[in-house]
Amino acid sequence: MTVQQETPGGEALEVWIDQDLCTGDGICAQYAPEVFELDIDGLAYVKGADDELLQAPGATVPVPLPLLTDVVDSAKECPGECIHVRRVSDRVEVYGPDAE
Repeated sequence: MTVQQETPGGEALEVWIDQDLCTGDGICAQYAPEVFELDIDGLAYVKGADDELLQAPGATVPVPLPLLTDVVDSAKECPGECIHVRRVSDRVEVYGPDAE
């Protein structure tokens, strides 16, 4: 996973999870296990390039282009509405509960 994966429109995207809203259903980890994982606390987190769970609040990871559809589907299907996908350039959310 490289830092600058881009969408077909040329915009690099990143994803983060709001653990305060996470319901622990694990749908995200089913759709995109390369990006999301449930921790022992039952909540989902994004994973860094070395598969380490990033547990800091608001931690983001790049959305790999081959996994874009899976990450977007995760955001759409999440019952907790806690997955946020935004453009790196201006931090505008493009998928998730705060998408414009």
